[in-house]
Amino acid sequence: AQGLRYTGFHTTAMCSTTRASLLTGRNHHDVGMGCLANFDSGFPGYRGKIAADVPTLAELLRGHGYRNYLVGKWHATRLTETGPSGPFDGWPLGRGFDRFYGFLDAETDQYSPELVRDNTHIAAPGTHDTGYHLTEDLIDEALRFLKGHQAATPDVPWFLMVNPGACHAPHQAPRDLIDKYEQRFADGWDVTRDARLARQIETGVVPVGTRLPPRNHRVEAWADHAPEEHRLFARLQGAYAAMLEHFDLHLGRLIDHLDASEQVDDTVVLVLSDNGASQEGGPHGFVNAMAVFNMVPEPMEEKLARLDDIGGPDTHTNFPHGWAMAANTPLKRYKQNTHGGGIRDPLVVRAPGQVPDEGGLRHQFCHVADLAPTVLE
Repeated sequence: AQGLRYTGFHTTAMCSTTRASLLTGRNHHDVGMGCLANFDSGFPGYRGKIAADVPTLAELLRGHGYRNYLVGKWHATRLTETGPSGPFDGWPLGRGFDRFYGFLDAETDQYSPELVRDNTHIAAPGTHDTGYHLTEDLIDEALRFLKGHQAATPDVPWFLMVNPGACHAPHQAPRDLIDKYEQRFADGWDVTRDARLARQIETGVVPVGTRLPPRNHRVEAWADHAPEEHRLFARLQGAYAAMLEHFDLHLGRLIDHLDASEQVDDTVVLVLSDNGASQEGGPHGFVNAMAVFNMVPEPMEEKLARLDDIGGPDTHTNFPHGWAMAANTPLKRYKQNTHGGGIRDPLVVRAPGQVPDEGGLRHQFCHVADLAPTVLE
């Protein structure tokens, strides 16, 4: 309500590539991240690591006296260099950040994460049994960084990057939030997609007269699935929605702190996604995707028997691609695809005192590479 919503914001359809462009203000191929940080082809555009001679936003801000903090996902250096002995030149502290607390890979378990503090691998400070969840831990750490900064150097400007695990798989969230959403999605992805388009037209996010394309390839009509499949699919989508709300609640804690510490009107806040919703759950979703990656089948009967486990500590859940289609309404395809469903993403920017129409919409084309130069300006 206090920001601007950009309906023409574009990314690179993948996480590492978008982050490289976000951090440098340049084309991701140009800085060595033409694909995921998991791969190094040997060719200059596909090294899986941001090139050493390309400054990041954090490095540029450091030259102007900023302290730079990062919590959450990095995934911007090749995974062969993320072990306890480094090398550390591609880790956050090697690329301009003063403090880092998070994980280096594409994803991690939200109850048992592979955590790094600065340049050191550490054990998580809790477990599911003690009430631990990574999202809450990341925001706790972000608050520690900001409170420590204000106490020690209140006149020094700061830059904070918050990269949650949400809503990348595994979709894991508190059970009460998942329960809240299961019935919300009981009518299925076709009804949900129609309702979302109607709301988008009503709010001006898409033009009047916008029509839905046909379902994506291999996405079946909700009505063509059996009733027991409906319950499974609604539960998997409920875990996704719960994970998103859970992050939203904790992001609210961070904004509340900025408000209470009288910094909120001196802070530019950007909220964005790095790619569209993911097709990686396939036609039927997963309760434990890792088993499937290890070539162990996950029959429908087994998934149904584990409905109550979805989103918990012994699962690696991901929703069916029908729900990803609905999440990308009204666009075609998904993350990984150079269609609208992969490269068109949400962006909200709150810049106090900079715009006359807070809560407004912007429809022009813009790209993730535009963010760094805009922030610097």
